[in-house]
Parts: sequence; structure tokens; C-alpha cells
Amino acid sequence: MNPNTFPTKGNLILAKNSLALATQGYGLMDKKRNILLRELMGLIDQAKAIQSEIDSTFTAAYKALQKANIEMGIHYVEEIADSLPVTDDIRIKARSIMGTEIPLVEYTPSKDEKPPYSFYSTSDSLDEARIAFERVKELTADLATVETSAYRLAESIKKTQKRANALKNITIPSYQTLVKDITNALEEKDREEFTRLKVSNGVPRNDKNSKDHYLRRRDLHRVLADHRVPYHVR
Repeated sequence: MNPNTFPTKGNLILAKNSLALATQGYGLMDKKRNILLRELMGLIDQAKAIQSEIDSTFTAAYKALQKANIEMGIHYVEEIADSLPVTDDIRIKARSIMGTEIPLVEYTPSKDEKPPYSFYSTSDSLDEARIAFERVKELTADLATVETSAYRLAESIKKTQKRANALKNITIPSYQTLVKDITNALEEKDREEFTRLKVSNGVPRNDKNSKDHYLRRRDLHRVLADHRVPYHVR
């Protein structure tokens, strides 16, 4: 028992309350960790699926672009690419999962389906490449959201695990030991006081009146001690 902790009934109550609070906190931490783990596993599966689709879409887009370069010429395709306007179709928001802030990258494609170039001087391959690269842009935004979210969830899980381990292995055992030590000290004090009263009064061991008298005196001493000694549980 901590030498600065007096074995009083008040300190015993405080120790038990602290033990109950630490136990409840560990339960909440464990639930939070499990929820975050389920979210993380789901994000990992999403990331794999999106990455696979990006790879296949990229391959199709580059094939269409190479075909357009052959049909129209690389320089002409580059001129068309340079003439395309800069778009502002990506927004970054945030959402929260069990107190962990997760970024949300939103891509809003243009509602105008007409390409910003003439059909007369271009080929179908350029249209296919444009559509495929638009899809790659959308998938990349989704992948950025999923990967960043997975990274932040992993960091949050690590912190939650450390706090749960500290409660389970340090805080809760220390309060359990404190409750046990205070309880043993109070019981030992009761036995010593009862023995002292019997010896001083010369009362037989099985005298019921002496026990009642002792119990009243013991309760009185405890009340006085609890009001005289400040409670401090560490």
C-alpha cells in the first residue's frame, strides 16, 4: 500500500470508485479499438478494389492515348491537352469515426458532357482516352480518401491500444492492490482494537455485550479519523 494513503474507510471508498472508473474506461477503450479495427479492415478491402480498377483503367487510357497519337500526331494531341481549361472539381471535407477525424475527398465531374475540342479534327481514340482518364481522376480521389483514412485509423488504433494496455496492466492492478491493502489494514486494526479491549476489560471472548461495545467504539473512531485525516488516494 502507498505509505501516503491512510487506511480509512473513506479512502477505501475512493479506491473502489477509482477502480470501477478505470475498469469502465478499459471497457470503452476496448470497444473503441474493435470498432476502429472493423473500419480499418473495410478500408483495406476498398483500397485493394479501387487500386485494381485504377490499374486496369490506366492501361485502357494509355492504349487509347497511344492510338490517338498515332492517328492524329503527338504534337496535335499535346495542343489539345494544353487548351483544356483547369477544373476545380475536387473538394476536401472531413468526417469523424469514434473521435478520429477522417478526410473525405469528393470529386464532382462536369455536367457538360460535350468535350472541349472539335469532333471534326479528332478521332474516337481521343474520346476514349479522355473518358478513361476522367475515370482515373475520380478513382484516384476515392483512393486518396480510403488510404488517408486507413492511415489515420491505424494511428488512432495504436494510441487506443496503448491506453487500454496502461489501464489493464498498470492502473487497474494498482487500484486492486490498494483496495486489498486498505481492507486488510482495516481488518487488522479491528482485530487489534478488539483484542485490546478484551484484555483491558478482562471480558471473556464470547461476551456479546463487549463485542457490541467494541463495534460502537470502532465506528466512532472511524468517523473521527475520516473527518480528521484528509483523503488522498494515489
